[in-house]
Amino acid sequence: MAKINFGGVEENVVTREEFPLAKAQETLKNETIAVIGYGVQGPGQALNQRDNGINVIVGQRKNSKTWDKAVKDGFVPGETLFEIEEALEKGTIICYLLSDAAQIELWPTVKKHLTAGKALYFSHGFGITFNEQTGIVPPKDVDVFLVAPKGSGTSLRRMFLQGRGLNSSYAIFQDATGKARDRVIALGIAVGSGYLFETNFKKEVYSDLTGERGTLMGAIQGIFAAQYETLRKRGHSPSEAFNETVEELTQSLMPLVAENGMDWMYANCSTTAQRGALDWWKKFKEATQPVFDELYESVATGKESARSIASNSQKDYREKLDAELKELRESELWQAGKAVRSLRPENQKV
Repeated sequence: MAKINFGGVEENVVTREEFPLAKAQETLKNETIAVIGYGVQGPGQALNQRDNGINVIVGQRKNSKTWDKAVKDGFVPGETLFEIEEALEKGTIICYLLSDAAQIELWPTVKKHLTAGKALYFSHGFGITFNEQTGIVPPKDVDVFLVAPKGSGTSLRRMFLQGRGLNSSYAIFQDATGKARDRVIALGIAVGSGYLFETNFKKEVYSDLTGERGTLMGAIQGIFAAQYETLRKRGHSPSEAFNETVEELTQSLMPLVAENGMDWMYANCSTTAQRGALDWWKKFKEATQPVFDELYESVATGKESARSIASNSQKDYREKLDAELKELRESELWQAGKAVRSLRPENQKV
């Protein structure tokens, strides 16, 4: 385990140098990894494990779109693709990668197949942390741990194919066999992590729910919409408003921030932009800090999980979701975005 200094705070991390793929393969050589769920995280994690030489099978409902997707991805019915219960029976490590609502629904079936010595693997701390709401309480004689890639399953797979790794957190909730740490680190490497940093189930889900609602999705969409509206109300065209709000950020600036940091970006922009950014960033922080504090408190007290479970368990959830996404998709902001993207050089026919 390596010690890395993060802004003056020393943390323990696991890198692929100290826990190489060969060690992960050796650790997992007698395991059967059953990936239950082939929606968001399932495909990326299952395919990366398979390509890394791990014995992985997929459990999915037959005659479903996700079953067909698994077949298309090369999983063979009766060999590496099974109905959920059969996969649960065969698996020694159960990768429980269904949505939070689906995990609650399937839990009684999963629990009866968690015999002594098996392991239950999550990529999210939701089910365990909020077990009073979810009812997910594992038997005491199985390992329980998580690997949470810091990105979508699509990004995990794409970066893997590029020879890169997506950073992940890991946590151990229960070590019944004495092998939980080796098992979870090996799986973290096998699914394509860049490096692994330690957390616990509660901190993982608190940070994850805050991030999704905050800078990763909710806050960024709110800020995009506000700036775009400000520019449009003052006579700027949709193209100009979108380019200044979204396109320049995502296509030009953020890749450089990812490579070098925001301090480097500030030091390498025009003096006018530099001065403005330094003058205004603290005002935005002061304006949004109370919102983030309110958001975190809502997560920590279980309000967000309760709302998510209640909403996502409704029979008409998909219809309501589609309506909300349609409103977002058809807004002028993202219609302008669609047009701008079509004009990028890589999308032009020559």
